[in-house]
Amino acid sequence: MPEIPDWYSFCFIHGNDNQFHGGAILRLTNSKGFTLIEVLIALVILSVSLLALASLTVVTTKNNSFGSHMTEAATFAQDKLEELRAIRWNQVGSSNDKKTGSTGIAYSRNWNVNQSGSLKTITISVNWDDQGNRSMSLVSVLSQ
Repeated sequence: MPEIPDWYSFCFIHGNDNQFHGGAILRLTNSKGFTLIEVLIALVILSVSLLALASLTVVTTKNNSFGSHMTEAATFAQDKLEELRAIRWNQVGSSNDKKTGSTGIAYSRNWNVNQSGSLKTITISVNWDDQGNRSMSLVSVLSQ
């Protein structure tokens, strides 16, 4: 008796007249490859991973945007402090103004000056709105 292989397949045998003359059925048992279910499960895992990466990208973009706005606010506060240092000591007083950043965000600057003897404490607050009210403050002391 001939030995039966471990795999089966269906094979058609045809002649020159393009008519089928016979066939054989062979069974595939030790096939190398993936089943459709295995491929679909791998695609689901890949899709979930890519969705997680996409949401991480959104969070990173928001954090970078916040960092950019915070840097602009700190620059505006530092600019005002330099302006106040450049004028005469007795002309330094409290006030406020508005600035627009390079990203189009409107910043509101307030500075308060408190004098104690020959020292003036300057507190500069910068406020802005980017999906929530944000603020930062800078405190410095000037001497006469």
